[in-house]
Amino acid sequence: MKTYAVLGLGKFGGHVARGLIENGEQIIAADVNEERVKLFKSVCDNLFILDTTDTTALKETGISEADIAIVSIGQNVEASILTVMALKESGVKEVIAKASTLIHGKILSKIGTDRVIYPERDAAKRLVRGLSLNPHLDIVEITTHMRLVRLLIGPDQAPITLQDFLDTYKADLKVVALKHGAQWDYQVPMGALLSEGDILLLIGTAKEVDIFLAGKPKS
Repeated sequence: MKTYAVLGLGKFGGHVARGLIENGEQIIAADVNEERVKLFKSVCDNLFILDTTDTTALKETGISEADIAIVSIGQNVEASILTVMALKESGVKEVIAKASTLIHGKILSKIGTDRVIYPERDAAKRLVRGLSLNPHLDIVEITTHMRLVRLLIGPDQAPITLQDFLDTYKADLKVVALKHGAQWDYQVPMGALLSEGDILLLIGTAKEVDIFLAGKPKS
């Protein structure tokens, strides 16, 4: 099993840490802010209050032995950069870092960050793709890897059976529920007829949801 280190337990880092824990992954979490660390005491055993730019501290806490480190220090650019440098110096195999701006991201790439992510920009792109597919589509991030899709069936999509609707796309999404009128059905047969105004709830990995949003029909 891989070990993940999450450095920075703000909004984004907190979601990443909780998502990894929910998926049964082994994690080490750290933040310089004591109050943020306290919020994770009940869910994470390997938890530290420390200066993530300190190479010695990274080694003493075992963070340097992690397979993958996620740096979620977006606002303090200097701390973000120094943390990545410290992780690389201490021998962490793969470093993923959150960037708050394009310039921040370019600097992170220059100093050897293996993958730079832009959460707000990426979320905006997913929203635009969703709106292009259907203006009444909503996506909820359940964990780091899982998404819930809420889709309002439009007049251009109905009537169609659930099976035919799902067969239109390459995405492997599971049906959670279907709302027809005021009634929610949580055991939806594949032969169910989708009508205009119905609400369909689907669940799947982030990758499969991206495929669904691309709207690519099966070949």
